Amino acid sequence: MTINNTLSDEAVLHELGQRLARYRLNRNMTQSALAAESGVSTPTIQRLESGQSTQAANLIRVLRTLKLLENLDAVVPEPAISPLQQARMQGRKRQRASSHRQHKPSTPWAWETDE
Repeated sequence: MTINNTLSDEAVLHELGQRLARYRLNRNMTQSALAAESGVSTPTIQRLESGQSTQAANLIRVLRTLKLLENLDAVVPEPAISPLQQARMQGRKRQRASSHRQHKPSTPWAWETDE
């Protein structure tokens, strides 16, 4: 199965869990052995492989043990900075996003009249 935007979150987690289980089995590891080597509990491995949610830190530990951590670069590549933004920042690192200013409808401008 290809993971793409048309799949539900549950389907993505299920597919990810199945893939992790296949990698574990290809390395001839039991769930207990993977858990011990990763520093997580066996129920955590069971939750991951069954497509249930778990903490990101646990996923990183398991990926590291299965020698898959480097693949996260393909998932979330280092963002490129546009030349225009680079010139504006003058070597500084961007710290926050711009706020979207909402323009409040103002009263139409009119000349003051002396009455």
